[in-house]
Amino acid sequence: MRVARSLTHKDVLEVLTQLFCERGVPVHLRSDNGSEFTARKVRTWLSRLEVKPLFIEPGSPWENGYIESFNGKMRDELLAREIFYSLKEAQVMIEMWRREYNTIRPHSSLGYRPPAPEAILFQPSQISQVGLT
Repeated sequence: MRVARSLTHKDVLEVLTQLFCERGVPVHLRSDNGSEFTARKVRTWLSRLEVKPLFIEPGSPWENGYIESFNGKMRDELLAREIFYSLKEAQVMIEMWRREYNTIRPHSSLGYRPPAPEAILFQPSQISQVGLT
């Protein structure tokens, strides 16, 4: 997570570059209509990579339900309960919360299991396919 007092289109390009290198270039990129996502340089860069932007309609959070749910949980479980006295403190606390959210915290959509272990668990039928038997 990028934690800062404000984010610019340059920050967005830096994070997207890193993500695209790690995970591949997507066909679409869904975001809100924030200036850091609608900036001409971001749109030009995405166009060169043939990534189609999908902007959610203002006032339509259901169009981006996963991130809206995440934002709500982060706000309720962390941001509304803490006072950050420095940017560094905010960065550390938010990273700690993110790690807990992804590796320890149960998620109802995953049968009350955390997402990270779900990603590495094999189903019995998969074990023989990858040669672990």
